[in-house]
Amino acid sequence: MKKKINKKSKNFWRGRFIESPSETMVRINSSISFDKILYEKDIIASKAHATMLCNQNIITKEELKKVLNGLTKIEKEIKQNKMQFNDELEDIHTHVEARLIELIGALGKKLHTARSRNDQVATDTKIWLREQNKIIDKYLENLQLSLIEKAETNIFTYMPGFTHLQVAQPITLAHHLLAYVNMFGRDRDNNKSLIERHNYSPLGSAALAGTSFNINRDETSNNLGFKSPMSNSIDAVSDRDFILDSLNLCCSISIHLSRLSEEIILWSSPGFDFINLPDTFSTGSSIMPQKKNPDAAELIRGKSGRVIGNYVTLFNIMKALPLAYSKDMQEDKEPLFDSIQTTKDTINVMSEMIKEIKFNTDKMLKMCNKGHINATDVADALVAELGVPFRDAHMITGKLVAKADKKKIQIHELNIKDFKKVDKRINNKIVDKITLKASVKNRDSYGGTNPENIRKEIIFSKEKWCND
Repeated sequence: MKKKINKKSKNFWRGRFIESPSETMVRINSSISFDKILYEKDIIASKAHATMLCNQNIITKEELKKVLNGLTKIEKEIKQNKMQFNDELEDIHTHVEARLIELIGALGKKLHTARSRNDQVATDTKIWLREQNKIIDKYLENLQLSLIEKAETNIFTYMPGFTHLQVAQPITLAHHLLAYVNMFGRDRDNNKSLIERHNYSPLGSAALAGTSFNINRDETSNNLGFKSPMSNSIDAVSDRDFILDSLNLCCSISIHLSRLSEEIILWSSPGFDFINLPDTFSTGSSIMPQKKNPDAAELIRGKSGRVIGNYVTLFNIMKALPLAYSKDMQEDKEPLFDSIQTTKDTINVMSEMIKEIKFNTDKMLKMCNKGHINATDVADALVAELGVPFRDAHMITGKLVAKADKKKIQIHELNIKDFKKVDKRINNKIVDKITLKASVKNRDSYGGTNPENIRKEIIFSKEKWCND
């Protein structure tokens, strides 16, 4: 049965309607269950808007004082969990305004002059997201510092470097860890760039066309920490690129975290045994008493899929929306809030886990004696010492590997006679260059695994990323 609209309803758009929305419509139309997280930003923006209205003589100083006091009281009520949330009021913006009217009467109805929920929600979300992006940057800095501290104590810790998950060439653990410092550094650069790129205020754009009131958008923009107002009112209320870019950032961070998690999972398995995981970031089995599962790393790896899914969700929402605002955009909040919280949590877990991981350096060294890890050094030595073209050197070294396989030993375990049987030109000077120490030391090109390079990279990383 259809219900006539309740005249006592606090819904601000009820004047045009005869019938009330169905219970199902009320439920799906409401966003208060998740967008209440924006309450502080909504009140901050509302105070800036009210102050501007006063400065433009649209409301009086006495009216402004009552509005500001009312908004401050509402903020305290929400912080103290005294606000009664109601699906009928849809969102946090309407809740704040409705409560303001209850507190200060008809004067509260003036607050919405020269603004719309369209520019209001975009402004609130931008302020909230700008703050969250700065928090994420600090968390990433802490993670980088955890990795750098581990690298500092492992400059001479040898381990196999992998391609295709096969033993490739010897590197140092510090070199490996610093690769992630660079990845998260790019994430921080991206984060800084997007904050700057989107730091423009939608407030004052109203529904989509601007307003006929003599407002000062520069004032509200400055007071809210924006560079300037957005220059096109239609774009201002329909833009969600700032959310998409932040979700993209979350995806990039999550992918980097997931790759590191995958290595932690592999390294903690008996086949590698490179690390001992801390109990604080592991769990056991309900049936197998011996198990110590890398669940923290697995959860980080799993949650990366959820973050990527949120990004795809919003792209699908936005792809066919005509200008300007559509209610579809309400669906941007849950993916955004979920991805931001998930990203913060996973960065922190990884940072804490890295600090407590113990590396089994003897096991890493042991694996360096597998997979003919020094084979490339033989080829390089043939080029450097004998002037053999690299492709020929590659062929000669491949034959040496085959000989070593036949003897069930590693290439560096072949004696000089074995080398000369493959190529008579090979001498002891070449054989002496295929030790682990020589291999790592000789890779002194910029960015290479040479320990002196690593020392410089650690200093550079600290100065660039962790100078607070």
